[in-house]
Amino acid sequence: MTWFDESRLDDEAALERIDVRLRTLAESGSRVRREAGDAAAAMAEAVDRAQDLPRPRAVIAAGPDSRLLRAVLEPWCPVPFVAWPGHALPGWAGSLDLVAVLAPDGGDPGTASAVAEAVRRGCQVVVACPPGSMVAQHAEGRWSAILPTTTRDPLATAVVMLSYLEQVRLGPSADPGTVADALDQVALACAPRRDLAVNPAKTLAIGLADTNPVVWGGSVLAARAARRVAESIRRSSGRTAIAGEVDQLLPVIEATRPRDVFDDPFAESGGELRPVLVVLDDGVDDPLVREERQQLESAAAERGVRVETLTCEEGDEVARYASLLLSGTYAAEYLRLGLVDD
Repeated sequence: MTWFDESRLDDEAALERIDVRLRTLAESGSRVRREAGDAAAAMAEAVDRAQDLPRPRAVIAAGPDSRLLRAVLEPWCPVPFVAWPGHALPGWAGSLDLVAVLAPDGGDPGTASAVAEAVRRGCQVVVACPPGSMVAQHAEGRWSAILPTTTRDPLATAVVMLSYLEQVRLGPSADPGTVADALDQVALACAPRRDLAVNPAKTLAIGLADTNPVVWGGSVLAARAARRVAESIRRSSGRTAIAGEVDQLLPVIEATRPRDVFDDPFAESGGELRPVLVVLDDGVDDPLVREERQQLESAAAERGVRVETLTCEEGDEVARYASLLLSGTYAAEYLRLGLVDD
């Protein structure tokens, strides 16, 4: 039997056991700064060269990490944009198009294959990857630019690419300093030495205990953060944690048996894990988002389902996404720490 011991969240000996994982989270902002600094010279050269080229007919984000670029660029990019996470390129891609590739590890054969195909077709190619990696070797070409990265951090790598796309006027604001500052603020707020009373990640972890989380984000980026946070919760707890659109999550909440105040919490039937609605709010003020959130929260109130909220309304949209993602990941780690086997 597994139960949640919240005292472990402020226990120094217990916290020491997950120090490496928490330290990795705390260094998220420094990794963004490091990648931006290391890539600065190559980026300036790539931006200068892009000024002499015509605006691409289309932008193709290739490789398995392309979905984050899609979430940021699709509503903003002034030319047609497509995310292509497979191991090839669209049949129409050619010399008039820009292929942007995120390869934090640089060793994926499928991504290397897609990059090599882009070079062969004469596409403009921009790749964020470790120098000397398999992907970097396949990216060498007349119209190619490599933005060197070394931390293998997917978010930091994406921020480097988004910064380049902003400078060539193909993407929205994505200042690495702003993103790094936002991540540092989360790391300070969720630090292991901050106790339960003032630590939002520990508070959320307690709210997730003895539940099956249902995670929702209204905007495109908040929805992506919701999926990533749900993944982290599944890995840390082994429990069901789902994320999706309102039409996918609403039936789960509506199917929940209304809570009866007379239920015996120690009875066998009372030990089932109930859902908890986790709302990721990135401050996007959109009528459709407000309506969908109201639907979910109203259904939760009718069924006695608790609602937990993560909110971040400061900084640009990439910084808000990063803050929500890191806050949720911290909560997942504290959930892992508090769960003990009887």
